[in-house]
Amino acid sequence: MNNELATLPHNRPKKRHMLTEGRALFELGTTSLLMPLLMQAPRGDKHPVMVLPGFLASDISTKPIRTFLKMKGYKSYGWGLGRNLGTHIVGGQHIVSDQLLNKVIELHVKYDKKVSLVGWSLGGILAREIARAIPDCVRQVISLGSPFNGPQGSAPVAAKMFQLINGDLNQREPHAAKRIIPPPEVPSTAIFSRSDGVAHWQSCINSNEHLHSLSENIEVKGSHMGLGHNSQVLWIVANRLAQTEGKWQPFRQKTLHKILYPNPDRA
Repeated sequence: MNNELATLPHNRPKKRHMLTEGRALFELGTTSLLMPLLMQAPRGDKHPVMVLPGFLASDISTKPIRTFLKMKGYKSYGWGLGRNLGTHIVGGQHIVSDQLLNKVIELHVKYDKKVSLVGWSLGGILAREIARAIPDCVRQVISLGSPFNGPQGSAPVAAKMFQLINGDLNQREPHAAKRIIPPPEVPSTAIFSRSDGVAHWQSCINSNEHLHSLSENIEVKGSHMGLGHNSQVLWIVANRLAQTEGKWQPFRQKTLHKILYPNPDRA
């Protein structure tokens, strides 16, 4: 833990990346064009998957990825708790609210299978803490641009809005920021983009990855606002979720870009 704390990043996203977050719309169009190729991604085994939205977003924002996962054979669900205002970070023993934990437990009981969690931005932080609190109910966690590895990793506007709604969590729960840094004891994939305009990429990766055999970091190209429908992200998520339970292996598909962009002139 001490080694991880020593490497905490304190960088904010670059302004030029923040100003180009509008490319998320182009990424959505690209994904639509590439859908025939994306449907060649590995199919699932019908286990339940919950997708948690980012800060200020709701289940509407995660509909594209949930629809894709349904087409790939999963029981795909939103979190069903309205807009994510950060109020489900409550501190204490489990950091996240009992209401959120119960949502995952209900899916686990309904299907008698462990639930995979996909969390976008703040949703990824929540997903990791759910897995930390109830690991017996969680199959794996995939975070998309989630700044869990450093309290200073978010854009100033987002950080101020979060504090306006929830107060200063670092002051109220001084140990919480340290507790969320190590990955939970389930397979954990952190997807990040170096051109993320909302969360600095270094705050979105597992530090000292070599110390955690069930964690990994995977880089994609794209905006923060487009991570939930980015073609590379969709392929990677499908690949990760399709692994046999108990036989998780790090992502090693080096030909991903060639699969999604077979014509280099159109990449």
